[in-house]
Amino acid sequence: MEYDYKNIKIEKNAGVAIITFNRPKVYNALSSSMLKEINTVVDECNADKDVKILIFTGEGRAFVAGADISQMKDYLPYQAINYLEEGHNIFRKIEALSKPSIAAVNGMALGGGTEIALACDLRFVSKKATFGLPEITLGIIPGWGGTQRLSKIIGIGRAKEMILSGDTISAQRAYEIGLANRIISDELLLQETNDFAKKIATHSTFAMKMAKDSINFGYGLCTEVASKLENQCTSQCFSTHDQKEGMQAFLEKRKATFIGY
Repeated sequence: MEYDYKNIKIEKNAGVAIITFNRPKVYNALSSSMLKEINTVVDECNADKDVKILIFTGEGRAFVAGADISQMKDYLPYQAINYLEEGHNIFRKIEALSKPSIAAVNGMALGGGTEIALACDLRFVSKKATFGLPEITLGIIPGWGGTQRLSKIIGIGRAKEMILSGDTISAQRAYEIGLANRIISDELLLQETNDFAKKIATHSTFAMKMAKDSINFGYGLCTEVASKLENQCTSQCFSTHDQKEGMQAFLEKRKATFIGY
């Protein structure tokens, strides 16, 4: 059954699902209803065998300007923890997807916007994109994985600088510190991100899952244990049609045709 989304849009083409946050009047702020729709669309894309890659982007001037403060301001701790756990579970679901995800950051990515971008595998950003975790200026701290994922991606010192200052950084600075993978002109952001996604959608989906598992679950382990994990993930690929096809195609000097297992 097709879901009637109110706060997001979804378009599927050539193995790529483009998910657009669609509350432009409030700069795509993450309300509870929007979080529920993100959760539903991620499940939908995960179950759809034709979807190989997910792209997240925003409608209007913002990617996501953060959580919906008007909804949060009067929360008591028990209400806050439920709201925070909801976001944590959804962002972790994006991070742990077997399918790669790309944040095409078209504008402001503040608070929860930076955090959802951090949960994606890659971040392609427009020249007008900005990042920030301004929660400290509201008397709280990042609560959807920002204190954890940011330090792993840009290093603990730079993460503390961003989180303790609450300052916003430019696309260029995000690229310099490794938060952004690429900077793309505003008008070409979605096109170039989509072109990249279509390219990697031709790879073996099982191999991409094993690559993500090896990276995600090996990060932080000692080298010996992480290498064992990598060996297990690599060896699992040898159980697939795609491994046989990929190596045979290489020997025959032709393009491989992968089927996902």
